[in-house]
Amino acid sequence: MQIWKIIVIAVLVVLCLIWVVVISYNKGRATGRRVAEEAAAKDADARSLFGDDIPVRPTERRLIEVMPQAVIVTDRNGRVQYASPGSVPFGLVSAGRLNSREVEDILTQAATDGGVREREVQLPIDRNPFPQLNGKGLEAGQLLPSSTLYLRVRIGDIGDDLYVIFIDDVSEQRRFEAVRRDFVTNVSHELKTPAGAIALLAETITDAADDPDAVRYFSGRITKESTRLTELVHHLIDLQKAQSSQGVMDVQRVSTLDVARAAIAENQVQADARHVDIRLSVNGKPVPTVAPEPDASSDDGVTPDTSDVSSNRPEAETDNAAESATGEGGVVTASGSHVPDEPQGPVIMADREAMRTAIKNLVENAIHYSPEHTTVAVGLGQDHGTVTIRVVDQGIGIPEKSLDRVFERFYRVDPARSRATGGSGLGLAITKHCVQENGGKISVWSREGEGSTFTIEMPAAPDDDDASGRAHGAAR
Repeated sequence: MQIWKIIVIAVLVVLCLIWVVVISYNKGRATGRRVAEEAAAKDADARSLFGDDIPVRPTERRLIEVMPQAVIVTDRNGRVQYASPGSVPFGLVSAGRLNSREVEDILTQAATDGGVREREVQLPIDRNPFPQLNGKGLEAGQLLPSSTLYLRVRIGDIGDDLYVIFIDDVSEQRRFEAVRRDFVTNVSHELKTPAGAIALLAETITDAADDPDAVRYFSGRITKESTRLTELVHHLIDLQKAQSSQGVMDVQRVSTLDVARAAIAENQVQADARHVDIRLSVNGKPVPTVAPEPDASSDDGVTPDTSDVSSNRPEAETDNAAESATGEGGVVTASGSHVPDEPQGPVIMADREAMRTAIKNLVENAIHYSPEHTTVAVGLGQDHGTVTIRVVDQGIGIPEKSLDRVFERFYRVDPARSRATGGSGLGLAITKHCVQENGGKISVWSREGEGSTFTIEMPAAPDDDDASGRAHGAAR
């Protein structure tokens, strides 16, 4: 037989074999699929809960990722088979195993009795004690990182020696509960103390009706306690106004120098009584705390430089940090007279009364918590469209752990000292709302034994020409 015939026969045989293999493979595949479908139809556990055509593995992974709790799947010995992305921040897994003794104890109990165990655990964490700041301190509403995580852990058996661990972070909830408890305790104390004192003093006066000196003494005490209670009521009203002032504020062009002087004037008597010197500066240049008379000498009433007030503080925290020119060379009084060398204070768009209240409260706090013969500095400045108002004192300072809570209502850093200095515990809460309702921010920097710096930041008011142009455009 010729060679070419042999080759043709061999090729035909190979093609036939290939055809037989392909046909057999397709028939086997179809048969296998049919058998699998029949088995799946008989076994409901082999199908996805969400539909017959739903892929199981991708659906499982996506379901775990969108769950509010973090998920870890382990065996009874703590070897991790799967950990969801949400579990990574808790740091419970290292080298493929659970590294928390508390969680391992719950897992052991669940594996022993075969039930579901749930418990809240506290885990210490190593965090930077202070958040990333902008150089002005801790802003109102910003929280200091906690050194403890509060986790609700739920563990149950899911079969084949696998256990699922659900982890829910309840740290914020626990912090809120602590704040609420403190608030209830503080407000009860602030309301009950003067009311109880008045009732007790009134009873004492009744018993001492025949002693004029005792009656006069206890009557004075009643007057003091009633004044304290009246002040608390007024502060509660002010706080309510500040919280609900949106839409009723009288927004206008406000000179920060004018409102700062008005706020200082309201606290001048207290400052004099405690021998506390109040200094005022604009863009680092000292100015009188009282507006000078027209054509008065620029030296009359000018207070000394305040650079020594915060010599130990970061440069960003002193009242000279905000440096820019807002216009110098003098201002014109209401009568048209010229006051030479008087810096023009930065101008903002805000409610004048709200800003006066905010600055007044800050200056009042600075006086109350400063030792005698110290200085309180009020610095005004403008830089890159932002007006800065700083109140700096040389007082006792605020503990770091309390910095994120000083703006809470009725919160007291030192209740014993607060009773001695007076006040209602609402001043900083009112200040925060007054500033925020006017579109500003307030922050605090403090160190125990060195004093505190409260910083208000407000958007600078547009120039008169820009404002009038916008108003004209809006009218058209």
